[in-house]
Amino acid sequence: MKKLLLVLFVMGFIVPMQSQIIKTEELSEVVVYATNYKYLNSIDTQEEASIPVEMLRRKVAAFDVKSSEFYQDDYDVYNINFYIPEGKILAAYDKDGKIIRTAERFKNINLPSSVKTAVLDRFPEWTITKDTYVTHYYDKKGVTKKYKLKLENGDKVLRVKVDEKGHFL
Repeated sequence: MKKLLLVLFVMGFIVPMQSQIIKTEELSEVVVYATNYKYLNSIDTQEEASIPVEMLRRKVAAFDVKSSEFYQDDYDVYNINFYIPEGKILAAYDKDGKIIRTAERFKNINLPSSVKTAVLDRFPEWTITKDTYVTHYYDKKGVTKKYKLKLENGDKVLRVKVDEKGHFL
């Protein structure tokens, strides 16, 4: 009986000690690189953009052309459309997956404060009823951003174009 209790006591210490041994495995090397960081950096604004706009832009930047079903080495440019209810982006990728250019169009988004202030200063009695945000990104040229606004004052309607800094075009 004493031997049985001694064996159980010793096994009670040895078994938990054996379970603490951690086996190490060497993992394969992973290389992470941001192909489209230039697009995200140049298109980014100082103010926080509307959530759907940012979400779709991140999807465009993260899209991997090489792993898509229609990828072939024969083509130099791939045009991909991205849609959400608030807007759409047409992106052109090269064969390496880098964004060459984009055309973006969003409706009724949150306007930057510079645009709101410019419209309020120039048209104090008017209200913004509709807005369209249009952006064009080119890898070599840079970014152009425009806001097309529909203003109403009673039964009067006025359409204006403003850039991201609040300058009227």
